[in-house]
Amino acid sequence: MLNAENFITDFKGTGGNIRCSNEDFYVEEVPLSLPTGQGPNTWIEILKNGKTTLDVVLDVARHLRLSRKRMGFAGMKDKSAVTRQWICVSNITPEELPDDLEDTLYNVKILDIKSNQRKLRIGQLKGNKFKIAIRGIDDCDEACTNAESVLDSLEITGVPNYYGFQRFGELRCNTHLVGKALVEGNIKKAVDTYIGNPAEGEYSQAYQSRQLYDEGKLQESYELMPKSMRYERYMIQELIRSSKKGQLEEKDYIRSIEALPKPLKRMFVNAYGSYLFNKVVNERSKIGINKYLDGDIIIDQDERWVHEINEETIEEDIDNFTLNPTAPLMGSKVPLAEGVQGEIEKKVVEDENISQESFACPKTPKLGSHGIRRSIRFKIEQTNVRKIDDGIEVEFFIPKGCFATAVLREIMKKNV
Repeated sequence: MLNAENFITDFKGTGGNIRCSNEDFYVEEVPLSLPTGQGPNTWIEILKNGKTTLDVVLDVARHLRLSRKRMGFAGMKDKSAVTRQWICVSNITPEELPDDLEDTLYNVKILDIKSNQRKLRIGQLKGNKFKIAIRGIDDCDEACTNAESVLDSLEITGVPNYYGFQRFGELRCNTHLVGKALVEGNIKKAVDTYIGNPAEGEYSQAYQSRQLYDEGKLQESYELMPKSMRYERYMIQELIRSSKKGQLEEKDYIRSIEALPKPLKRMFVNAYGSYLFNKVVNERSKIGINKYLDGDIIIDQDERWVHEINEETIEEDIDNFTLNPTAPLMGSKVPLAEGVQGEIEKKVVEDENISQESFACPKTPKLGSHGIRRSIRFKIEQTNVRKIDDGIEVEFFIPKGCFATAVLREIMKKNV
């Protein structure tokens, strides 16, 4: 995890490895409500392997010849896992779906199809259940005991609410760098960072196509790009079209980044905010994530601000997870805390040599962020640990928007 260095549990780490296969990392989304079987919209429950949620949604839209704006989902699930969730197609009945829909979706099984009155929107879920194998462990008995102790401790304190590598791109880990360039107003740098900038570990065709882009060979880069680089292809197509009219200008790079799907292009500045949020949480975890400090901004279970702190009950409320201290997901309007917590937050901003106002992104205002306060910890429930052949398997439920790897790093005592 980026900027996560401190551990809040003292038990020996299990070590080992995760994601030895996609099947080792199982995620099941828990929706706020299930489709009723009546209504103008169609919900589709899928089990996907090795594909992002956005990949599946775009594949479905293309096969149905619909605008991607008619597609919906509650949570973005990453590629290196087996995940179960609902997606939605608005203003279409189940009977109108083609019989061969599943056949056209590689590594996706359709588990259920139902009508519903409401569409499915981002954030409409309770949380996620995880079942994760940690392999390559020598002493599985000891690892099992230590993992149980860590989970018992985290159930009391909560888990540091770090953003995982999925937020930043697991292989290239650069979405926050794209976001930082947007915040700085350097649109060309943002586009160059996303399309070019090859990373060690990428397969050769992708690596070479990024190199060609960095050399200014747009057409050659596009022709070499595999279809799996669909988002880079969207962007470079725009640049190629613009280059035929003359030398590329800033407005052409803006048009290029605007060619991306809305959920993706809105993610960049938020990813940079997440990078800074992790810095703040890491520093706060050294003091304590399950206690109140003077100057803290507190939220309740519904993420509403608590403006009047009851000094007599605040510690009990934090122990019961009815109230939580927060840190800023940085943006142009989010207020900073006071006291010790405020000093941590101000130093993070100063060290980056940026201002909060720059998160408005005046050159690309639709991609800017006002920011929010986010809990510095999350509650973990339904925990279980069992031995498997060459390691252990851990199970737990965590709220929406939280990352399982924040739990795993405490168990394994390494960043994952």
